[in-house]
Amino acid sequence: MKIAVLGAGMVGSAMAADLSKKFVVTSIDRSVAVLENVKQKYPQLNIKQHDLGEVDTYDDLLKDFDIVVTAVPGFMGYRTLQAVLAAGKNVVDISFSPEDTMHLDGLAKEKNVTAIVDCGVAPGMSNFIIGYYNEFMHIERFECLVGGLPKLRVKPFEYKAPFSPIDVIEEYTRAARFVENSHIITREALSDIESIDFAQAGTLESFNTDGLRSLIYTMKHIPNMKEKTLRYPGHVSLIQSLIKGGFFSTQKIKHNGVDITPLQFSSAVLFDQWKLGTEEAEFTIMRITLSGTLKTDLSVKKTFIYNLYDEYDPISKTSSMARTTGYTCNAAVELIANKLFNKKGVFPPELVGGETGCFDFVMKYLSDRNVSYTLLES
Repeated sequence: MKIAVLGAGMVGSAMAADLSKKFVVTSIDRSVAVLENVKQKYPQLNIKQHDLGEVDTYDDLLKDFDIVVTAVPGFMGYRTLQAVLAAGKNVVDISFSPEDTMHLDGLAKEKNVTAIVDCGVAPGMSNFIIGYYNEFMHIERFECLVGGLPKLRVKPFEYKAPFSPIDVIEEYTRAARFVENSHIITREALSDIESIDFAQAGTLESFNTDGLRSLIYTMKHIPNMKEKTLRYPGHVSLIQSLIKGGFFSTQKIKHNGVDITPLQFSSAVLFDQWKLGTEEAEFTIMRITLSGTLKTDLSVKKTFIYNLYDEYDPISKTSSMARTTGYTCNAAVELIANKLFNKKGVFPPELVGGETGCFDFVMKYLSDRNVSYTLLES
């Protein structure tokens, strides 16, 4: 089976390398330099240079592949997914585009293909979990706390990202939605800051981001749902200062005769500030809490807490964010390849996690790669 991975960044290349243990994989990117580095690190991979923004070329580009993985920046995600579906290919997507990918469900059904979207760590693994428990629980509360951070805290930001800074800025500026008492609440991102203690990471601050995404609609029967991002204390106030100062504005300004937006300028500056080193120690931390009653006995109240703490792997030289995000995506690829999930249309992971055997398969896939979730039950 032949698989194309669109995007050869830190996460995309790690996914391609993992998939190449079982499939014939081609890593596709517009940057020759990036592809040369990928080939040097993972010589077993095929590489192909192509401008992925030229979506009208996808029919020819993807004609020889059975499954496609999209790992492009968020601003390209929707058009890329649409073009892959139009080419009639099964696809798993981690681009986290701001648009609603469920609008492409009709196209996927028309082409008789399967698309699993938002399939990273959160959204992604968090969705698999809620989808699985939704089958046998009346869930009353769902909370996801998640973050990826460098082990070495360097001022002023104490933050590094394995993907484009503009995607992180989007997370910091897009209005955050959560569900409270069955009502959708909208607040500014970075709001409702709380300090939370973690055994492995110490005290972190949590804040609202728009991470629920599809859950707001697919799980609207759950009365309380919230997703919050984790950073080192002090990070939020620094970002809020940049926002109030206009550094993330999309309104063009003229400087020395050149039109540029503050967002473009800030992204260029932050690219170096936030760039995660290829062998830099970092970690991913997540805590998912579900509470409610069992469908078989409404008098039985249960709480399930999943904890994840994963660090950079110095042996494979793979970042934790690439492992936790990318390997979740790869598990979904194998669900399609092995025909464990073969419904046609566009599906967020929560609609896959409830299908027989799918959740257990994903958990085992991650465990086999030492991405380990611990479960506390009460």
